[in-house]
Amino acid sequence: MKLEKTLEPDLLCLSHLRWNFVFQRPQHLMSRCARQRRVFFVEEPIFESAGDASGDSVEPQMRERVCENSGVRVVTPHLPAEFLGRCNPLLKELLRDFAASNGIVAPIVWFYTPMALEFFPDSLQPSATIYDCMDELSMFQGAPPELLLLEEQLLRRADLVFTGGVSLFEFKRERHPRVYAFPSGVDVAHFAEARTLGDGYAEQNGMARPRLGYAGVIDERMNLDLVAGMAAARPDWQIVMIGPVAKISPDSLPRATNIHWLGMKGYQDLPNYFAGWDVGIMPFAINDATRFISPTKTPEYLAAGLPVVSTPIRDVVHPYGDLGLAHIASTVEEFVAAAELAMRAGMGMKWRERADDFLQTLGWDSVWSRMDQLLQSACSKNTTDTPDMQVKTHQEGDIARV
Repeated sequence: MKLEKTLEPDLLCLSHLRWNFVFQRPQHLMSRCARQRRVFFVEEPIFESAGDASGDSVEPQMRERVCENSGVRVVTPHLPAEFLGRCNPLLKELLRDFAASNGIVAPIVWFYTPMALEFFPDSLQPSATIYDCMDELSMFQGAPPELLLLEEQLLRRADLVFTGGVSLFEFKRERHPRVYAFPSGVDVAHFAEARTLGDGYAEQNGMARPRLGYAGVIDERMNLDLVAGMAAARPDWQIVMIGPVAKISPDSLPRATNIHWLGMKGYQDLPNYFAGWDVGIMPFAINDATRFISPTKTPEYLAAGLPVVSTPIRDVVHPYGDLGLAHIASTVEEFVAAAELAMRAGMGMKWRERADDFLQTLGWDSVWSRMDQLLQSACSKNTTDTPDMQVKTHQEGDIARV
């Protein structure tokens, strides 16, 4: 066993998103946080039924694995299926015992969902509490009715509130004294690889041009009528849609010979796909679920050297539309005209230079550095009278690596 000593408190992240889902804000931030402290990323539970043949019961447990690329410790509760819908007391007990067995004392607790308050152990006293509000979850399809009440409780507990965009910041800033806007960042170097790659990767090999592409979750935020209308208006265009389908029926997706639903792709492969596109598109619906979104796709497309066409999402219009870095369109006709203009004009040198200059302020390293400064300040303030909690030792056991 290796004894490890740290001057940094552990971080316990409670998330409604799985680590191996779309690689986005939580993964970027927690990967960087793990460079300086232990990070435990707790996912929603998986419910399992006992094997029909053996008849063995399912043992409630926390299964832990370490992400090889970042060192983040991904913790997944595995619970018997009969606890579905009534698992919070059991989860609270499992999380309390897991913290004790791993030497987690006075951690930083980082919430992505207020729903996690229902199973957070009262005995686990945080050195700081962070609410990273990346989306207005209460406006999403199927949002639990108790979510808003739990958010009020979380706001009373939180030392810091971060928001995933400026419009969400404006919506939350009167509800807490320390709210900070942190719009979506981008791994510029990763997506810039698309500028030098070929266009025939995987399913796109031999696909006709021009190609208009979208990469992201496909759910109630997507304007499927707009996608279908574009494909019908320009049958010579190829519409490439990458990402998992969530909370909507796959049967609702429009079908046409020039619409290509390619499914979920690995984050590392996205530059290869982007390299074969002529325009990056964001055909979002304008509804409650998109009212406060700040799409990560905008800076990713720009880093890849793609012109961008989007529906009028507020955090895209300001600043990207205002700066001339994105074309904004609402109807099928406007979207087609904007895409034609984008392909005709291309990413000229001055446009690309302006885009690249702007992107330098949005790197995930920069975003995390600014968050961490606020985090360190909050921890120092809360632990002034308890310095003994700042230094601790723990044993590192055998953990499966993925």
